[in-house]
Amino acid sequence: MPELPEVETVMRGLAAVLEGRVIRAAAISRPDMRWPFPEGLAARLAGSRVEGFRRRAKYMLMRLSGGDSVLIHLGMSGRMVARPAGDLPNAPIAHEHFSLETEEGVRVGFVDPRRFGSIDLVPTAGEDRHRLLAGLGPEPLEEAFSPAVLSVALAGKRTPVKAALLDQKVVAGLGNIYVSEALFRARISPRRLAASVAGARTVRLVPAIKAVLEESIAAGGSSLRDYVQADGGIGFFQERFKVYDREGLPCEACPGPPACPGIQRIVQSGRASFYCPRLQR
Repeated sequence: MPELPEVETVMRGLAAVLEGRVIRAAAISRPDMRWPFPEGLAARLAGSRVEGFRRRAKYMLMRLSGGDSVLIHLGMSGRMVARPAGDLPNAPIAHEHFSLETEEGVRVGFVDPRRFGSIDLVPTAGEDRHRLLAGLGPEPLEEAFSPAVLSVALAGKRTPVKAALLDQKVVAGLGNIYVSEALFRARISPRRLAASVAGARTVRLVPAIKAVLEESIAAGGSSLRDYVQADGGIGFFQERFKVYDREGLPCEACPGPPACPGIQRIVQSGRASFYCPRLQR
């Protein structure tokens, strides 16, 4: 599933071609994806001006002139691709369930073979009260996300820190890839209990989280399976992974065997964790 950097990258790409533009028309090819589309969605979008975009966790919010926001979640295999309407084939695009076109002829399509993605409408003034956004934790790239804030969230938690960081109520937008990479940078084992990370270790962990997210956004995210940017290009951060999906490979920060056995893979709560057992304690 696309994580925060991928969603941020897609959102920025959409903003570049949609912000300030008027939606000429919208279309829906089926009644639902993960959930039903809002009633009359296409008609409600037509004629609206796109005022701006906001990302919250792994969700995008496209704000419209009429006071509504389109809430977009890419799900597991979703992609939103923008291109000139004249470049599209005459035949229907496979698995495209939603599309819109601006008066300037830019067309954005939501393609999602597995249909775990979703679209909803929410009043812009009440975005944070939407059922999918209410209760989310702090945004990791905002200044308010500090070691002190994370310490409070982790204090008393008897779950592994990896699981705690994947909890969207602890911190919003993090997923398996970037938690693994941040824990490596902070030299913290994914096995360590979250409560023991509260305090001094968060002074290392919070900057590591921010740095890995910022670097991934700069690289266009990580393209592993379905993810592409809004212009159809791929991200390149997967070329900089230090531990994720590197089981059995040498740790770049270690001298090698016999001192270090290399990157190990374990399963925690059904998710793969990758780490260096020599460096991460």
